[in-house]
Order: sequence, then C-alpha cells, then structure tokens
Amino acid sequence: MDRNRRTAIVVFSVCAFLSVFPFCQIAIAQTSPAAAQLKIGGAVSTPLTLTATDLKSMPRTTLHVTNPHENKSETYEGVLLEELLRRAGVARGDQLRGKLMTAYVIAEAEDGYKVVFALAELDSGITNSEILVADTVDGAPIDAKRGPFRLVAPHDKRPARWVRMLKSITVSAPKESN
Repeated sequence: MDRNRRTAIVVFSVCAFLSVFPFCQIAIAQTSPAAAQLKIGGAVSTPLTLTATDLKSMPRTTLHVTNPHENKSETYEGVLLEELLRRAGVARGDQLRGKLMTAYVIAEAEDGYKVVFALAELDSGITNSEILVADTVDGAPIDAKRGPFRLVAPHDKRPARWVRMLKSITVSAPKESN
C-alpha cells in the first residue's frame, strides 16, 4: 500500500508539473527582456526584428524627461526611432519630399494601443525630433508593466504617444503611381 501511495504521488506530481510547465514558459517569454522583440516593417527596404541585445549595440541616446503620468523626472536610454528607421531603409533627409511627405509610422503596443507619427516628424533634417525607443529607465531595464521597450516622445505636451510594451513599428507610404 505504501508503494502504491508513492507511485500515485509521483504520477500526480508529474502530471501537475506538465500541466503548468507550458504556462511557465509563456510567462517567462512575455516578461524576459532578452526574449522580447521589436519588429519594424511595412514600407521599408529592410524589415528588422530587434532584440534588447541588438538595441544595446546601436548608438545610444539618453533623455531626461518629466513623466506627466507619474509626475516625476526620469532618465530614459535607448535608440532614436530615426536611427532604427534609417537601418530599415526608410527614406529620410533629401529623399523625404513630395508624396513621401504623407508617409507615416504606426507604433503598436502588446495590448493593441497604437499611435501615429508623420514620417517627417521623425526626421532630424526637418524637425528636432528625439523620439526614443527606450530599453532602460533610471539606469535599469524597463519593468514588465511598461517594457521591455517603450516609445518616449519627450516634446509632446501630453504623453499620449508614449507607448509602453512597444512591439512593432510599421511604416506606411503612398504607392508609386505610373
């Protein structure tokens, strides 16, 4: 009888572990900054899928901002969105003219929240844009509630276009006419 009880406990434990194990993997994948990806696509010549490690190896920018939601000063570090779009082959500088002035970028969060920027807003040859894809705040990785990537638009009067849990950047441009 003692042996049967041990066998039942082992079988029960294994079944319980196997039933919970996939959920553990999902939770780890969703919260692990190393596993997170940022996709840049749409009207780009080079679609990108970037990780936190990829962003760390790119030119870094630090912004000191006041977060109106939390009414406190924060220091964000990351890569300018303009740099990421350049790496994806998006028109900029003197190439950004005519119909391309109507091109736009949609930034989307994991929860489906979306914001839009005119492509011209993101070009330092046209405006003093400092739209940042941040991966750290106050010297630490951005927490799971806001990250691992966050789009920060420091010059907007309201932070409505700050995107927490940023998952994708999609560029839309007018079709070429014949």
